[in-house]
This record gives sequence, C-alpha cells and structure tokens, in this order.
Amino acid sequence: MAKQKKSRFGVWVIMILLFVGLLGFGTGGFTGSIQRLGMAGDTEIPVSNYTTALNNQLRSLEAQVGNRVTFAQAQASGLDRQVLNQVVTTATLDNETSRLGLSIGDERVRDEVLGTQAFQSLSGAFDREVYRRALTNAGLSETEYEASLRADVARTLLQGAVVSGVDMPPVYADTLLTFMGETRDVVYAPVTLDDLQEPVSGPTARELQTFYDENPDMFTAPERREITYALLTPDMLADQITVADDQVRALYDDRIAQFQQPERRLVERLAFATPEAAAEAQASVAAGDTDFDALVDARGLSLSDVDLGDVSRDDLGAAADAVFSAAAGDVVGPVETRLGSALFRVNAVLAAEEVSFDEAAPDLRQELATDQARRVINQSAEQINDLIAGGAALEDLAERTDLELGTISMAPDTTEGPAAYDGFRTAAAAAEQGAFPELLELQDGGIFALRLDSITPPTLRPIAEVSDTLDTAWRAAAERLAIIARAEELAAEVTADSDLASLGLDPVTQQGLTRGSFVEDTPDTFMQTVFEMDTAEVRALPTADGALIVRLNAITPADLGSDRLTAQAEMLAEQVSAGLAQDLYDAFANDVRQRTDIVIDQTVVNAVNAQMQ
Repeated sequence: MAKQKKSRFGVWVIMILLFVGLLGFGTGGFTGSIQRLGMAGDTEIPVSNYTTALNNQLRSLEAQVGNRVTFAQAQASGLDRQVLNQVVTTATLDNETSRLGLSIGDERVRDEVLGTQAFQSLSGAFDREVYRRALTNAGLSETEYEASLRADVARTLLQGAVVSGVDMPPVYADTLLTFMGETRDVVYAPVTLDDLQEPVSGPTARELQTFYDENPDMFTAPERREITYALLTPDMLADQITVADDQVRALYDDRIAQFQQPERRLVERLAFATPEAAAEAQASVAAGDTDFDALVDARGLSLSDVDLGDVSRDDLGAAADAVFSAAAGDVVGPVETRLGSALFRVNAVLAAEEVSFDEAAPDLRQELATDQARRVINQSAEQINDLIAGGAALEDLAERTDLELGTISMAPDTTEGPAAYDGFRTAAAAAEQGAFPELLELQDGGIFALRLDSITPPTLRPIAEVSDTLDTAWRAAAERLAIIARAEELAAEVTADSDLASLGLDPVTQQGLTRGSFVEDTPDTFMQTVFEMDTAEVRALPTADGALIVRLNAITPADLGSDRLTAQAEMLAEQVSAGLAQDLYDAFANDVRQRTDIVIDQTVVNAVNAQMQ
C-alpha cells in the first residue's frame, strides 16, 4: 500500500511540473520564454529587437505601397533577411562600443529622456505618466528603454568618431560643375512633308510586297484564345433580389451625414501669442499693407500648417459667427481660441447639401441588392466547387446553378464582356487545354470558371486582307524617309551665317541650354547630340514623324564664380561628403562585423517568423 501511494505521489509531481511548464509557455508566448536571438561577441541580441524591427519595416512597406502587406509577401522579397542583417550589424557595433569602453553618463541619458517630445505634456514639460504610458504601449520597461537609449547615443558617438572630418576635395565639385555648367546656344527648325520638293509617288505592287515581307510583325494577327466560361456576378442577381423599404430607410438614416451636410467653409487659422499682436496683424491686412500669406510666411510657417480644411459651424466654436458671415477670400478676427487670439481666412464657401430619401433610395436599394447578391454568390460557391470536384463540366454548372454559360474569343487586348475583369483576363491567359475548370473570384464578388477550347497562334495575315493597312504603313515610312533625306539636303546648305528662314523653314532659337535642359518637340537624344557638336556645326536629326535641322551657334563655359554654381558647388560638396562619410561608416561597420563572433539561433528566428505569419 505504501509503495502504491509513493508511486501515485511521483506521478502527481511529474504532472504538476508539466502543467507549470506548459502554463508558462502558453501565457508568455514564444518571446516570453526565450529572450535571446543570439550573440554578437559579448553583446546579447534580444528577440524584441528583431520583432520590433520587423514590424516597423512592414508598416513602412505598407505605407510605401498603400496596401496591406502580409508577412509571407514581405518574406518572399527578403525583408526578414534584410532586417536580421540590420539587427546583427547594430549589435556588433554595440559590442564594439562596449569593447572600446565608449558610453555616456546617467546625466546625458536623463537629458535625452527629458528632451524627447513624445514624453512631454501639452505644456511642453516632461510628463512621467506620459513617459510610462508610451513605454508600456511599446512593450518596454524604463530600464530597457534607457539601456537602449544609452546604446544608441554611444553608437552615434562611435559613428561621429569614424566619419568626422570627411570632406570631398573642392576639385571634385568643380570638375562636375565645369561639366554640368556648360551651356549651348542653338537654332533648329523642323522639316515636314510640306518642305518636300515633290510628293512621294507610289507605291507599286512590288514595293508593297517588299514592305510586307520586311515588316511581318505589322501584319501579324495576335494569338487568339477561344474560351468557354460560366459566370455569375452580383449585377446579374441584383434585379432578382427584393429589398425591403425599411432596409433602405435604415441605410439612409445610417448615412444621414452623407446626404444632409450643413453649410461649410474651407478655412485657414493663424494664431498669435497675444491679442494685441493679432489685432495689429488684422489692421495691417485691412489697410492693405500685408496679406494672410505674408503673415504666415513671417511666422516661418507654410499654408499647410494653418489649414483647417473643410469645417462646419460646430468645428469652429467661438469663431463660427465671424467665419460663416464672411465671404470667400475674407480675413476675419481676431477671435479667442484655445490656441490664443487667431485670424481666420475663408478660402471657399461650400453650400449646404441635402439629398432626400426619395432621391437616394434607388441607389441605396441597388447597393443593398448587390450586397445581398454577393452573399448569395458566396454561399453558393461551396456547392459549385462540389459539383466541379465531382466532374461537372461548365455546361452542367450552367444547368444546375445560376452560373451563365458563354463563349469569348480573346486576344491580348480584348476587354469587352467578362474580359473587362482583370482576374478573368489573367485566368484566360494562363489557361491550359484539357485542364479541369477552377472556380475563381472576380473583383466585384462575382465568380467564374473557364475552359480553354483552342488556341490560334499568331498568324501572318494574307496581303489581300491588309491592303489598306499596308498602303498606309508604306506611305508613312516612305514619307518619313523622304523628309529625312530632304533635311540632310537642307543641312548641307546651312552655314554659320545662314538664316534658316531663307530656306523656307520656321527656325527656333534656344540659348543657355544645359545638359539637363528639355526642348519640346525634339527627339530624346537632342541634348546629347547638341553637346557633341562643334560651334557652327549643322546636323539633320530624325524625329518620330520627320526630321529637324539644328545648328550649334555658341558654346559657353561654366562660370564657377556665378551665384548659381557657387550655391550648387556647396550643395554638391555637402552631398558628396555625406555619401563618402556613409560609405566609410559602412566599410567600418562591415569590418567590425567580420571581426566579431556572431552566433544566431536559427530556431528562434524561424519561430519569430512563424509568429508573424
């Protein structure tokens, strides 16, 4: 009996230990049980650094593309490896600062914390409660944040020590600006069909045949795909769905702010430190000594800083009466606001808008019917998939469901009928003969399945079928060649002193052209050609529909002493020096990384990535 009790006691101990272990894992999650991603020398790489960097990069990527980006999509582009590389590099630099004994004192950390705007109250003073709440939201303790801050500042000091004093020699900027600052003066004139001495004759049958043989792509019909499809869209079902009047009324009431909008104004507000300053500014505007834009500029602000946008009376508080009694363009005030005395400029008056229920009802009813149709389609998709899995052909689907059968002959540029949907065109282009149909979704909530019946490959159309197109294409090519030949003839007659107008042309003079200049109605290579030419040289240049003649009149060297190039030289020197400093720091960081023993727990990395899915 005692032996049996002892055995039961051992089982309970094992069960309790197992339960506690599982409880800790379940409540803490992965990052709660394992805190370290790896080591860079003697410096630990926290898991939180990797997860935070991943989340930040994902949000940044979503902001760039304007859509939600899944972790799987980001991982496919290598984002996780890029982030891991950045985290490891940062850790190796932290290890280097530690090895060098580079750090900052508590007083500097305190100053950094107190000076951080995110931790300040509305009065601009440090607020410990705001500080605590911000760190809690970020999942950090004060100790963790201040340690991270200490490491960031120390790393900045290290970077400053590496790149300080890096300046690109002035000759570098001077050389570039000497090249970029040169200018050209030119005169050019287009040569057109009207400048030909005689019209282009022809074509003969032989010329047409030769042109046809030499340009088969112009007369080749594109690949065509014969598609059979079964399709169901919300619009196809909407007319069959009855929507109750109370549903339409409820939707109208939910959107009453959309249908009944009060009178509004587009308004800008400029606040002043004192009522006296605001009154003085308003008096200057009224006297015509200044205007609202000038007042904004004088404060070092932009119009976007003072723009309130589209506002109603309720949005303006005490300023409502003054603003709503003003006309567009008026500046009113001063008015006391929560920001102090302020002037308001009315940019536009937006009249009240009211759409009655009877006016809105048809569109709302159609919207509700379409939404219900989407739900019906979504519910029927499972049944249709079962039929497809059971071997049903598209014809069977059309007989047994609401899907409608149809056919379409598709070329790459077909956009009518179901081909108006991007998803349909993509599926049709990827379809293979003999493949089983697959139920796919359209952008509007519709569904479809298709079958590729046959493919007609690109085919050269017989010359008899393309006679009109062939004649037009031959004539356009022949006229262009004739224009280019005429331009070369005229260019040979032009001298340094010639007036192009004497040749029956319409010359255009351009002066001070730089390598980056754009001249309208000239070929893309115009500026490159001009800067290759010598003074008084004349060339005939082909264009998209003819040719032009250009003569280089003058070459002006760069004036490095001009205000424009002096300013550019300073800006260029700063940019190049900054780039050189960054390259130098990158080289230093790579060297530090190569000298540091790095150990990464790939199992932990994989687990974090799995949690991000």
